[in-house]
Amino acid sequence: MTMIQAINDGLKTMLELDEKTILLGEDIGKNGGVFRATEGLQGVFGEDRVVDTPLSESGIVGTSVGLAVNGFKPVAEMQFMGFIYPAYDQIMTHVSRLRMKTLGHYSAPMVIRAPYGAGIRAPEIHSDSAEALFTHMPGIKVVCPATPYDAKGLLIESIEDPDPVIFMEPMRSYRAKREDVPEGKYNVEIGKGNKVQEGTDVTLIAWGAMVPVAEQAAKQAEEQGVSCEVIDLRTLYPLDRDLIAESVQKTGRAVIVHEAHGTGGLGNDILSVINDTSFLYLRSPIERVTGFDVPVPFFSLEDHYLPTAKRVLESIYKSVNF
Repeated sequence: MTMIQAINDGLKTMLELDEKTILLGEDIGKNGGVFRATEGLQGVFGEDRVVDTPLSESGIVGTSVGLAVNGFKPVAEMQFMGFIYPAYDQIMTHVSRLRMKTLGHYSAPMVIRAPYGAGIRAPEIHSDSAEALFTHMPGIKVVCPATPYDAKGLLIESIEDPDPVIFMEPMRSYRAKREDVPEGKYNVEIGKGNKVQEGTDVTLIAWGAMVPVAEQAAKQAEEQGVSCEVIDLRTLYPLDRDLIAESVQKTGRAVIVHEAHGTGGLGNDILSVINDTSFLYLRSPIERVTGFDVPVPFFSLEDHYLPTAKRVLESIYKSVNF
C-alpha cells in the first residue's frame, strides 16, 4: 500500500470494528477528501458515519468534542494543516484540557488528522509544518508517521487512545512509496520511535517526510566511510527520550532534521533532551537542519526551502570533523 491507501484502510478497519467511530471533514464523503484518504467510505458506512461538514474548522473540532464527551470516537479531518488555525481556540481551550478541567470525569477521545508539509506545490497556507504549536500543549498527543505501515498502525492506536491526538500526515509521502501493510487491525504504540538504520558515528533524528531525506544522506555518508544511525521519532509528543539518549550516547554526535522553521521548532526540544540525558557523551555540538524562518515560498522556490540530503550531509561532515 501507499501511505494514503494505508490511512484509508485504517479508517475503514475502525469503522468496521467500532460503531462509535465517526469521520468528519470538508468533502470527505462524496468526494473522498482532497487527497482521497476517505474515498469510498461514505458509500459503505453511510452519511451518518462519514460526515461532510461545512467549511468551518472550529465547527468540525467543536462538534467532535461534543461527540467525544458523549461516547463517540470522532476522527476530524483538517483539509490542510494550514487550515487548522481557526480551530486552535477549540483545541487549546477544550480538546487538550477537558480531562483536567473536569477532574477526570470526562475525556476527549478524538483524532484530528492534518495533512502537512511542503514539496507538493500547494498554494500559500497549504504547506505549513505547525507541529510545535501543539507539542507544547499538555493533554494532547502529536503523532507523525513516515511509512505506510506506521501510518495505519498509529492511526488505529490514535483512534483507540482515551485522549486526543493530532495525527500529522506528510503529504509528500502520501504516494511516494509502497510497502507491505497487514490486513485488518494492528497497532503501533504511541510514544515509541523507530531505529530505521543502525550506525556508529552520527545519529540522524527526523520524522515524517524528512525520514527519507535523512536516509538518503546516511547512504551518501556511508559511501564516504561515515556510519549514520537513523531515528524516526514517529511520535512528537511525548518524545521517545530513551531511544534518543541510547542512540546519541552510542554515536556521540547528533543531527536533527525537520522542515518546520528553525526558530521555535521541535528540534530545540530534542536538543534539550540530548543535553539533559547525554551531554557528557557528545563529541561535537548538536547540528540542526531545518526550514528557514520564512513562510513556505511559492512553487519555484519551494525546493530551496526544504532540507535536502546535501544540507544534511554537510551537517554530518561538520559534526564528524569538529
